[in-house]
Amino acid sequence: MSQVTDLIPHRPPFLFVDEIVTQTGESLVARRTWRAEEDFYQGHYPGAPITPGVLLCESVFQTGALLLAGKFAGQGKPEGVPLLAKVENVRFRSPVYPGDTTTIEVKIKEVAGGFYMMAGHIKNGDKRVLSVDFAVAWKTPEVPA
Repeated sequence: MSQVTDLIPHRPPFLFVDEIVTQTGESLVARRTWRAEEDFYQGHYPGAPITPGVLLCESVFQTGALLLAGKFAGQGKPEGVPLLAKVENVRFRSPVYPGDTTTIEVKIKEVAGGFYMMAGHIKNGDKRVLSVDFAVAWKTPEVPA
């Protein structure tokens, strides 16, 4: 997990990527095992747990942050954090259950004005679970006074 936490600021219990599998210049593949003891399964849904779609999306967004951090690695770690700027075309195809290990893939489609337009998807084995297009900027967030 240190390969992940060395690159992005996310930490448990809000870290949804376990490991980086492969990385090329414009894409990254990661993996996540959804553990039955995670607190959100207690309420989503009692007696029939299913991984919340918003957390599946978050795992894709965190994988995108890993891709960007890896691209910046040779230039020194940038200041700030990865900030989500846009989400569109989210498609859920299949549920993810406690104990499932998913593969998350993200690629950069375009870069414009400091924004990285990306596409990502999740697979559970050979079955596609989710696809999403999104944009990320690496920025220093303003701290409220």
